[in-house]
Amino acid sequence: MTESNLTPKRTKSRGLFAGMGIRKKLIVLHTLFSISLGAVLLIAIRPAMSKVIFVAEYDQSELIMALLLDSGGPIDRMASAHIERAHVSLGEEAANEIPETIAYQAKAHPETAVPVPTNGFASGVVRWIPQTESFVVVRSRSDRARAAIQLVYILVIVTLVAGYGLVAAALEIFVLPEYVYRPLREILSADQAVREGNRDAEIIPEETIPADELGSIMRSRNESILALRTKEKDLALALDRLENTAADLHKKNHLLETARKNLEGADRLASLGMMSAGIAHELNTPLAVVKGLVDKLDADKALSVAEIALLARVVGRLEKLSDGLLDFARVRPPMNVQADIHKLVEEAQTLVTLDRSNSFRQAGIQIVNHIKPDTQISCDPDRLVQVFVNLIRNAVDALVNSKITGGRVDLYAELQTRDGTPWISIRVEDNGPGIDSALIDRLFEPFVSTRLDSHGTGLGLAVANGIIREHGGLLVATNRPTKDHCTGAIFEVMLPRRSRCKKT
Repeated sequence: MTESNLTPKRTKSRGLFAGMGIRKKLIVLHTLFSISLGAVLLIAIRPAMSKVIFVAEYDQSELIMALLLDSGGPIDRMASAHIERAHVSLGEEAANEIPETIAYQAKAHPETAVPVPTNGFASGVVRWIPQTESFVVVRSRSDRARAAIQLVYILVIVTLVAGYGLVAAALEIFVLPEYVYRPLREILSADQAVREGNRDAEIIPEETIPADELGSIMRSRNESILALRTKEKDLALALDRLENTAADLHKKNHLLETARKNLEGADRLASLGMMSAGIAHELNTPLAVVKGLVDKLDADKALSVAEIALLARVVGRLEKLSDGLLDFARVRPPMNVQADIHKLVEEAQTLVTLDRSNSFRQAGIQIVNHIKPDTQISCDPDRLVQVFVNLIRNAVDALVNSKITGGRVDLYAELQTRDGTPWISIRVEDNGPGIDSALIDRLFEPFVSTRLDSHGTGLGLAVANGIIREHGGLLVATNRPTKDHCTGAIFEVMLPRRSRCKKT
């Protein structure tokens, strides 16, 4: 996916400032403000400056008027007199230059010079001369006043430009870098850390946060990030609890299903147990005879060495079958003594190692006992050893048959409390192919074998399950969860710390 697809659509800003950075926006705003201020200032002082020019030219024209009238000469000669930067109008020409209101005012006050507005050349004064019954208009242009006013305008403009430069320099040097650009860089850097998953840099340090509106935004952002992380932790804890609850529920469902199947087959197992006990007792006598004959044959060398070895293996297999049938029939009363689980597992490990020595050497299988020493439990030690021998041997055979390199069998123990009762959970884990899904539901039924070779009788797990049930416990078989990124089977033996077997 492209970056545009991953980024949510943002509302496009419109108008004059669309797409501008903060610096450009401030420059444009400051320039517009300065130009507007200059225009308003020039417009505001223009009437006053015009008034200054008018007054200066009025005073100068009045002075010229007084000088002309005080000279005593004829008026027409006065008009013809050359006056630099001044203009004198007489008679009809003067009457045409002034408005009627000013003419009326001049006639009403012939002794007073009446101001005349500018005609483009200069302002001036007018007087009514009763002797000649005519008007005299004097206009005098004050170049000094006008030059001073232009200087004032220039100074105003220069002052505005200098003020603009000073304000811009102050903003760029003292205000914007520390109070705008640096906080924005801090926010962008912290947001980048959030996107990259850098938890150490996603919070803006308190000492770098200014005490203004941007600082409020930065603090609000920090609080939002902290609240988000708190929610993430709560969600992770909730997911962990949900996962643990689901796993526990799955285990309980499996236990309930196993218990239901055990109840359904209780009558059949009882009958099978009675039958196996009878067969076992019937086998004991001929087995003893066969064993004696084998010993005699071995002594007399009547058979070949290979035949004697074959007969001995057959007798051994019959003895194992007999012992399994007796255990399955529960004809042996269980003991109830304190035993160290660590030592029981070590004993079972030794027996399996001796029995499968060739397999260990060829496949390089390791058996690791992680159970802490002196982990006590009340049980029948011999029968629990038989359980662990069956479980470890099954794991070893599965690893040998699958031809997995680096085969490993790990044993763990964990103390638990269920309904106020102390329990212990012993797990036998391997990294083999796991248990076939078609067999896992009926794995503990008699004569169900997961090893289709000469070693499997199908009674080992059924006998082990019976022994664990005699102790008031449970035997559960599962495959490793997919999150472990490893295949293999897990056999979990759950036993109460105080066994429910009768003491001897």
